[in-house]
Amino acid sequence: MLGLELWLIWAVLIALAVFLYVALDGFDLGVGILFPFARDTRERDQMQAAIAPVWDGNETWLVLGGGGLFAAFPKAYAVLMPALYIPIILMLLALIFRGVAFEFRHHGRGRGKKLWTFAFSAGSAAAAIAQGLILGGFIQGVAVENGAFVGGPFDWLTPFSLLVAASLVAGYALLGACWLVFKTRGELYERARRWTTQLALLTALAMGAVSLGTLGVDPRVTARWGLTMTSIDWPAFIKVAPLPVAAGAICFGLWTRWKGEPLITPYLLAVALFAIGYLGLAVSLWPYIVPFAMTPEEGAAAPNAQALLLYGALPLLPLILAYTGYVYWLFRAKVGEDASYH
Repeated sequence: MLGLELWLIWAVLIALAVFLYVALDGFDLGVGILFPFARDTRERDQMQAAIAPVWDGNETWLVLGGGGLFAAFPKAYAVLMPALYIPIILMLLALIFRGVAFEFRHHGRGRGKKLWTFAFSAGSAAAAIAQGLILGGFIQGVAVENGAFVGGPFDWLTPFSLLVAASLVAGYALLGACWLVFKTRGELYERARRWTTQLALLTALAMGAVSLGTLGVDPRVTARWGLTMTSIDWPAFIKVAPLPVAAGAICFGLWTRWKGEPLITPYLLAVALFAIGYLGLAVSLWPYIVPFAMTPEEGAAAPNAQALLLYGALPLLPLILAYTGYVYWLFRAKVGEDASYH
């Protein structure tokens, strides 16, 4: 089909779905993480209004990514799920909890509203931490023998996965701050600009630490970046060097004093920063779908099953994208200090 292997098409679709989830749901998780730093309830109402029309639809891409992995790469799914059961369950519970808290907070009064404010913020932070633990556990690899997971239930809990979790929390907070710069007015807008510059520095340091940690995960990763214990493979290093250079340039761009309205530049730069990290991860781990034990071709379903799934997915993807784009366009206005769109 299309001159490409079906497993490759599905690998690209799932990778795209996961990235769209991070770029879109990342900012509303980030807004929840930033809730404790708002000045008062009025500002939190404004923050909530800035994500209210789109936050639940953003999670569509998580369903597509997880469902696509289950359907198109069942062998990989059967290995990764038992290896990461605990953080995955934690993530799902946190997403459910924050969803309930979001709706209840909107209608809460007095002490009830304070309770649901805490619940929404805690659920957002817990979901981000869980996703970071999943990513860290995935990067460092899982124990596989004869196509089955043979490790323990807490293999994912390592200093490296905790570092990745902390870094993802910082990155999501950066996306949230950039979204507030784009969508809000008044004092919260100015506060979000300060948050963005501070979080850009924190995220840059975190990305650097995770990158260095990833180099030590497996010798094959180090070799992909043209590095060894004693020397540098310059031809290989030069091929991938543009990625850290681009990341540094984007972080510098986030520190500048931007102008213009609507001010979407910081958010686009933050998304580009995540894209650089995503590409760096692909450079480090390809061609494994289960590092460093299974390739996408080895973990894929039968070609006829993948083809059938693709015939169903291809018509739906443009509809999902069109609907998502329409919702964002419909609620393109900024949110004023009264938490209404202007």
